[in-house]
Amino acid sequence: MPVRVLLVDDEPLVRAGLRAVLEAQPDIEVVGEAADGAAVVPMVRTLRPDVVAMDVRMPLLDGIEATRALLRTVADPPKILVVTTFENDEYVYEALRAGADGFLLKRARPAEIVHAVRLIAEGDSLLFPASVRQLAAEYGDDGGNRAARATVERARLTEREGEVLRLMSRGLSNAEIAARLVVGTETVKSHVSAVLAKLGARDRTQAVITAYESGFVAPG
Repeated sequence: MPVRVLLVDDEPLVRAGLRAVLEAQPDIEVVGEAADGAAVVPMVRTLRPDVVAMDVRMPLLDGIEATRALLRTVADPPKILVVTTFENDEYVYEALRAGADGFLLKRARPAEIVHAVRLIAEGDSLLFPASVRQLAAEYGDDGGNRAARATVERARLTEREGEVLRLMSRGLSNAEIAARLVVGTETVKSHVSAVLAKLGARDRTQAVITAYESGFVAPG
């Protein structure tokens, strides 16, 4: 089955460019377009995309609020890929904190766009881990977020789960973590699932942000 993508951006040229790049791939299908975040929830309910590629800055409802609305109101929501002009934008970090799964630069090359959509859809690795670390260092609370600290403390991660979370925070995939820890990939998947469940995180990105903001992992 192809990865189903919904494009959300107030610039028609951006949507057209993304559609052209993505529809050239046999395993990706663009199922719809929207010009504002206000249209995201009803379109997701109708079209059931796997990934929403969403502009972070839009005039009526921006990507941050659209992400919050989507995760709050839609059962089994799709992955959210924020599309942005600047990777060090505070809006990008706020979108990630709100629940977005990763971000894509508008100036990205076609191969990078395709890779981002596939990686987000698969969900077993962190997209642009170095940039996420930089954003956390610049806009996070540097271990001073009480809620994040409390979440990690309540989670009572085992020593191995803590190792897995630290390696996830460095952007390693399940296969790379398995090789580092000399265990099977299925074992790593089980540890990742346990980490996400204990932290109450919907995906790796949210778990990593919690790790940074709690001070469990240093973002610098």
